[in-house]
Amino acid sequence: MTTSQALSGTAAPGYAPATVLVMAAVLCQQLGAAVAVLVFPAAGPLGIVTLRLAFSAIILLAVARPRLRGHSPRAWQAAIGLGLTMAAMNSLFYEAIARLPLGTAVTIEVLGPLGLSVVVSRRAKALLWAALAFIGVALLGQEGLADLDVAGVCFALGAAACWALFILCNARTGASFPRLGGLALGMAVGAVVSLPGAILTAGTALMEPTVLGLGVGVALLSTAVPYSFELMALRRLPAATFSVLTCMAPAVAALAGFAVLGQQFGYMDALGVVLVVAASIGAIRTASPAHAPRPRHISSERRETGPAGKVR
Repeated sequence: MTTSQALSGTAAPGYAPATVLVMAAVLCQQLGAAVAVLVFPAAGPLGIVTLRLAFSAIILLAVARPRLRGHSPRAWQAAIGLGLTMAAMNSLFYEAIARLPLGTAVTIEVLGPLGLSVVVSRRAKALLWAALAFIGVALLGQEGLADLDVAGVCFALGAAACWALFILCNARTGASFPRLGGLALGMAVGAVVSLPGAILTAGTALMEPTVLGLGVGVALLSTAVPYSFELMALRRLPAATFSVLTCMAPAVAALAGFAVLGQQFGYMDALGVVLVVAASIGAIRTASPAHAPRPRHISSERRETGPAGKVR
């Protein structure tokens, strides 16, 4: 199956088990973040954000081919809001991983969708998962990483808030556009909005062939490949199972940070990650499927799949 087929929603039997596809998608995303860190010295976080959003927009626009006419002002407002949220979310996250270990930043960022699921679940039990997650975050930096960058933590918390907002914006956009059309247009808006900051901080470095090539790599690892894998998996897995698997992102991020960037993780930090992962899984099982934590790029496309994973 090609990337175009997967992104456009066509699936074919006989490929890797769905669970393997989900974990491969999570791994690709975290490797993409690690590669982005390697490019920061040349183009800076904001420069890489723009390159990622721009190349991702090109890929999605080519695949989704959304119509520009026939949409209501409300639909365009949703797409623009989604683009603004994406630009803010990615900018804050990249600023965070420029200052914090990748595993730490992702663990903090997961608090966004987890907190949203706790709020909308309206169950007292959900508060226990929230408390467990915050204990896990509090353990980060207690061993080996005692001097966590305050600005980095603030950027990660900002990214977490944007991720929660993104889920709400993405649902609204997905209801206004068919399939990936709204996401593609939102991605294009995000690329345009982030461009001024990239020009101010990176300047002509954005046009260097090496930087452009790495920007394409980040876009593929962080967007095209995981989108393909996850959309394929969503047609074979129940949404709850899918969400549980994606909760492994903090642990995978810690491994990617260690393998690619040489970032160390102490025992207390590992325990913190385990607690946040456990809290995320618990929140998913407590919350309704519509409000469970989910990957940042999965839109309301998921709501079009039935219990057996087939498109309705």
